[in-house]
Amino acid sequence: MSVKFDITVPDYTPCGATVAVVGNAPALGDGKAPGLVLTRDVDGHFRGTAEVPARKVLRYNIVLRGPDAQEPVSAHTYTVEDRASVELQRTVSRWSVGADESETPISFDVAVPASTPAGAEIWISGNQPELGNWNGAGVKLAKAASGNRYYACVDFAKGANLEFKVTRGSWDTVEKDPKGGEIDNHLHAVAAPARVEVQVGSWRDQGPVNPQPDTITGTVAYHDIDGSSLGLKNRKLIVWLPPHYDTDTSREYPVLYMHDGQNLMNARTASFGVEWGVDETAQRLIEAGEMEPIIIVGVYNTDDRIPEYTQVPTAQYGGGKADDYGRLLVERVKPLIDITYRTKEGPEFTGLAGSSLGGLVSMYFGMKHSDTFTRLGVVSPSVWWADRDIVTRVNNLADKLALRIWLDIGTNEEGTAAESQKTVEDTRVLRDALVSKGWVLDTDLEYVEAEGARHNEAAWAARTEQILEFLYPPVP
Repeated sequence: MSVKFDITVPDYTPCGATVAVVGNAPALGDGKAPGLVLTRDVDGHFRGTAEVPARKVLRYNIVLRGPDAQEPVSAHTYTVEDRASVELQRTVSRWSVGADESETPISFDVAVPASTPAGAEIWISGNQPELGNWNGAGVKLAKAASGNRYYACVDFAKGANLEFKVTRGSWDTVEKDPKGGEIDNHLHAVAAPARVEVQVGSWRDQGPVNPQPDTITGTVAYHDIDGSSLGLKNRKLIVWLPPHYDTDTSREYPVLYMHDGQNLMNARTASFGVEWGVDETAQRLIEAGEMEPIIIVGVYNTDDRIPEYTQVPTAQYGGGKADDYGRLLVERVKPLIDITYRTKEGPEFTGLAGSSLGGLVSMYFGMKHSDTFTRLGVVSPSVWWADRDIVTRVNNLADKLALRIWLDIGTNEEGTAAESQKTVEDTRVLRDALVSKGWVLDTDLEYVEAEGARHNEAAWAARTEQILEFLYPPVP
């Protein structure tokens, strides 16, 4: 006979825990763990089926593993009826252990449109390590037994401020509104166990009904870069040319290379629908005489962003392909730009900038390739990577390098106040390491803590003017 168990558990049950039924039948472990391990369903219930003899008197307990606990009752009993199947619905009012005060389970319930391809994988990507740190595929959701719903349960630190979007595994397939327009990040403040419901309107790659217009200011050109010979994926470049480039044909220009190129100048291509506004800001500053005219090259990222933007691997995230990415910039990208455009080729004119892991790799390349890049925009850098490996590298410098460095951090970049403070402290440690090696604050090292700023494009756009003015001040 089939006995179907449908168990409702306390809302504080950790997502990573296992719920099982242990009882006096072989299918229930004959009284020994693990018993019948149940599966968490989209509605938060735990379900499973056991085959047991008819008319058997079952005695069983509902148990929790990780942490180990059980419901505070001696045992359930049930006499199996002589029919094909029966469903036993039970509710665990509480476990013999209390809630974990450090972590809180959050359930995600995502409904996708009927146009979603059959067999598609649905992911959540967001601003927490548990959500992949915006890698496009942080948490894979399980499909409900019926309908177009997917679910996942994730434990977060209490007080975390979640920001996330739904994808089908990459930012090329990120969710949009029903008309194909950009949407804001979903937000949730983790205070207590909760269920977060999301309705996906449409997907980026299926084509919006009303495409978002290009938001580029000035003259741009595009190039394709083949990275296969270096073991890297191909990508695009977007090249922004300063005002009067076409008419002042005798002039040569410094070049600023920037990571995450699709996010810099065009909301239509930006991963989250928000651009830095580098084109508008540079055009305005140059025309006002507040910065030197420069060429800006945005190097698009790929879904290997984490490996390419990190100098060493970690056990949790992998990574460590920055040296290959650095060769791509130095051996492929820069020669193409120098051949195609009127550039000032020397390192004293060449800059590199990026945010988050892009800030980390900019600092790393400043040390690794100081003969190529000497003006660095180290924006909200992931100093924490590999136990502050980047700080160790600065401390190990034999001599100060001829680098002009912008370094900044927002004071509200992470999920909790404590995490944000830790991020600020990490960046201060990097600042102090640079100062100890001879960089001088407000001279060749500009350090900014942006009050209340988050870890997103809107925050970086708000600082773009200061960054450009510092890296490329007007030439007397």
